[in-house]
Amino acid sequence: MSMTDYRKDFPALHQEIQGHPLVYLDSAASAQAPSVVIDAVAEYQRCDHANVHRGVHTLSHRATEAFEGAREKVRSFINAAKSSEIIFTRGTTEAINLVAQSYLRPILKSGDQILITHLEHHSNIVPWQLVCELTGAELVVAPINDQGELKLDALYELMNDKVRLLAIGHVSNALGSINPIQDIIAEARKFNMAILVDGAQAVPHMSVDVQALDCDFYAFSGHKMFGPTGTGVLYGKHARLEAMPPWQGGGDMILEVSFTRTVYNDLPYKFEAGTPNISGAVGLGAAVDYITAIGAENIARYENQLLSYLSEQLATIDGLQLIGTAANKASVQSFVIDGIHPHDLGTILDHQGVAIRTGHHCAMPVMDFFAVPGTARASLALYNNRDDVDKLIAAIRIATELFAE
Repeated sequence: MSMTDYRKDFPALHQEIQGHPLVYLDSAASAQAPSVVIDAVAEYQRCDHANVHRGVHTLSHRATEAFEGAREKVRSFINAAKSSEIIFTRGTTEAINLVAQSYLRPILKSGDQILITHLEHHSNIVPWQLVCELTGAELVVAPINDQGELKLDALYELMNDKVRLLAIGHVSNALGSINPIQDIIAEARKFNMAILVDGAQAVPHMSVDVQALDCDFYAFSGHKMFGPTGTGVLYGKHARLEAMPPWQGGGDMILEVSFTRTVYNDLPYKFEAGTPNISGAVGLGAAVDYITAIGAENIARYENQLLSYLSEQLATIDGLQLIGTAANKASVQSFVIDGIHPHDLGTILDHQGVAIRTGHHCAMPVMDFFAVPGTARASLALYNNRDDVDKLIAAIRIATELFAE
């Protein structure tokens, strides 16, 4: 089956916007869902909905089996050692905040450091700033070069015994740069620091093996990998999670409660207070099945070819500057055009049925580095094709002609 055949699986793509067939190039913000994901959520809501874990009736058993089945699918998908290492969250943002508040905040003291990079999404910056303000620790930032790549020598020089945590993105959401995570983690292991990887932009586009990476934590979101919004995962090594206190209190994260004493539940439930997003987890499990059936390697190969075509075609437009030209990239190309604000460009493209993202992409430090207020960002998924790219290029040419008048 050709990769282009999978496009038919995504009902949202088969519509017109402003009288034009939709060209969806905003998957880095949120990917569309295939029918199998939509149907899995609908079937759960239609037939199996009940609260999980504590019910003795049939619907509760069905819901629990579906919910915990999704957890096992995620475990296998990223090759975690145990299902108890898979914590369901609302997304990457909540997963990172959980680590910041439950793992890091209790151990941080003045003089300690948190090491991040200049490529990070705000979700991998602000939580660390908050714990630094509360503890007196220092946030240290590794630099990037003009291609949007990490300066690895500088990053390694910043590693020392004062660093309590390295928090690093696997793939830049703003530029698509793929960091050499395996090598970086190996270098970090020379010091006594924990390692968190923001994998939101990696998991939809490449194979991820958390045991091979040897990271302590890995976070990602369901909606970027064809699943529902409001779903996400924090993977954590069992020993790390076991030693961490709960982040939120409530139902299901407890074994025994009295007014004098509470006994917390086992992993992973210790970190999943309250009624979870059951239907979302079911949808996430279906998304995992969908990606697995296609093959992460096949997706990566196809998208890399399409990204090369996209970047080549964009470079043919006069006055257009590519932002982020790393040698190793995934799924994203940012750009600016002389004399056209990105928001204006996005509006004109929308009138041609072309959906891109414009602005700072929750990565303001990246925009500051390149001295631009924001960029236009076209991001790809397995359902895109060369015709989508050609329509983007045609729409951009219409915009440049309008501004030339």
